[in-house]
Amino acid sequence: MSNSLLYSFLRSPSDVPTESSNEVVAVDGPGAEEWKFVDAGHSSCMLSGLLELKRTKSLCDVSLQVGEDEYPAHKCVLSAASPYFKAMFTCNLSESKLDSVALNGMESPIVELLINYAYTSTISITKMNVQSLLSASNLLEMLSVREACCQFLGRHMDETNVLGIQNYAEAHACMDLFNQAKAYALKHFQDLIAGDEFVNMSHVQLTDIISNDDLDVEKEEIVFYGALRWYEGNPAARLPIFHTVLAHVRLPQVSPYFLHDVVQSCSVIQKSKECMSLVEEAKIYHLLPDRRLEISSERTRPRRCAGMAQVIVSVGGEDDKVVLRSVEFWNPLTNHWKQLCCLPFAVSKHGLVVSGNNKMYMAGGEYPDGSASRSLWRYDPVLNNWQEMASMNTPRSELGLAMLDGYVYAVGGWEGSRRLDSVERYDVDTNTWIEMAPLKMAVTSPAVVATDGCLYVSGGAVLSDGDGIELVQKYDTKKEGAVWTEVARMIIPRSGSASCYLDGYIYVIGGWHASTENTNKVERYNLRNNVWSFVAPMNERRYRPGVAVSNGKVYVLGGEEGWDRYHDTIECYDTKLDIWENVGEMPSSRSWL
Repeated sequence: MSNSLLYSFLRSPSDVPTESSNEVVAVDGPGAEEWKFVDAGHSSCMLSGLLELKRTKSLCDVSLQVGEDEYPAHKCVLSAASPYFKAMFTCNLSESKLDSVALNGMESPIVELLINYAYTSTISITKMNVQSLLSASNLLEMLSVREACCQFLGRHMDETNVLGIQNYAEAHACMDLFNQAKAYALKHFQDLIAGDEFVNMSHVQLTDIISNDDLDVEKEEIVFYGALRWYEGNPAARLPIFHTVLAHVRLPQVSPYFLHDVVQSCSVIQKSKECMSLVEEAKIYHLLPDRRLEISSERTRPRRCAGMAQVIVSVGGEDDKVVLRSVEFWNPLTNHWKQLCCLPFAVSKHGLVVSGNNKMYMAGGEYPDGSASRSLWRYDPVLNNWQEMASMNTPRSELGLAMLDGYVYAVGGWEGSRRLDSVERYDVDTNTWIEMAPLKMAVTSPAVVATDGCLYVSGGAVLSDGDGIELVQKYDTKKEGAVWTEVARMIIPRSGSASCYLDGYIYVIGGWHASTENTNKVERYNLRNNVWSFVAPMNERRYRPGVAVSNGKVYVLGGEEGWDRYHDTIECYDTKLDIWENVGEMPSSRSWL
């Protein structure tokens, strides 16, 4: 061949341009050049030639048999178009030696369409054949056809077929289509309820939809009506499992009138003690707003469409340099911080609680000059301001504060020269304080939790070096003339711990364990059997951290390790998995939250 011209035919699809081109390239040697010629029509010409060979049955080396129909083809073309056929004809399977191969379980017209696609790169998808095409192309691993079928179904999705499409997509592992159908069902739930597909869906598919935070409904009552309509589609079979569906209807979010007039009067509800228990939970949520924080489940969590979210608020505190006035909230779902109205003054070593009607109360604390505060302040989230309320009878810093049945309890603390055993109670309706029965032992920096009508005061400092104690003191507000009693002691002594209640347990977290050690250890108290046990420790040692329960998980914020290291990290505890995970950071390091 002459060294002046070299022809190179490029057959790789990535190398084929949209139109014919030529390029002159210099090569070694006097007067030599290379001309790279690309024929843009070569691919289509090859396909046309192969199609003509198939039409005339020329050079065909295999026949695909579908029922009584046979389709002659070329193994090389089928193998190039389908990994399924490539494996069949190149991996020494028995079919590789046969002239005729049977394809069982497929429809003849669908196989013909797919064979023609292999030779033409085109296929006609209709509402009548799309499901069969998707199934066959999925089996034959012709992924481009499968994707085209998914796109077709996605474009023709509506409230009459979306649930069927979701099931079909899941069965064929088409996850993009599955997620598209699920998102459509969540967005158009109210329209789905009226359709035939809705009453025929499985309870697993129904609960997957109605348990989702992203379910888009005007009000939760619609979700209840949907669950009821599904039940009425087959009452005999669905009565035993209806409570598992109702458990995902957020009954605390419906109006109390609807709960009383509609939900409670339904015969299916009255037939099930599990359903009645869910109704009772919702009634307690409405009747006893200050106990709402004790009810931790997905049912008390507003859906995202409601435009509300549970957030965690950080108020004041101190870092390694100054006492703070800042007030910020953190959304665990978005990991975003936003500022609220600052405190009227800088304060640390205070008490903070949230009421059932979404107001915060901050009591006591220590001013930058070291004096203890008697003040009580209330934060109004609607007005975004702090309002001064009636002052406590006794100034207190390092106190415990708890909200119980409409009252704020201030427990123990430091007056400025002595530890306090006194307890006083604030009535939010009358804006007054009264003295209550004193503690068995005066403590500062105790961990205080209120639940089921009782106050629990765990640990606290009793000596000048700040060392904690194991003592746990209990006060039952339901008993007239009640006094403080002792329950099972903690496993290790603590002061400056964080404490919260969740699902029948009181958790005591971190704190000062001994004169030379703060701790990352966590233990919990079983209210039923009066026993303490350790759970997984935190990743960091934390003294005087903040704590909150949100969406069924425990969050611990900030705190200090030693005398000169303050944390800005946030850890989250999953009670089911018994693990702690770092999930975010505060705007700045701080303790005494």
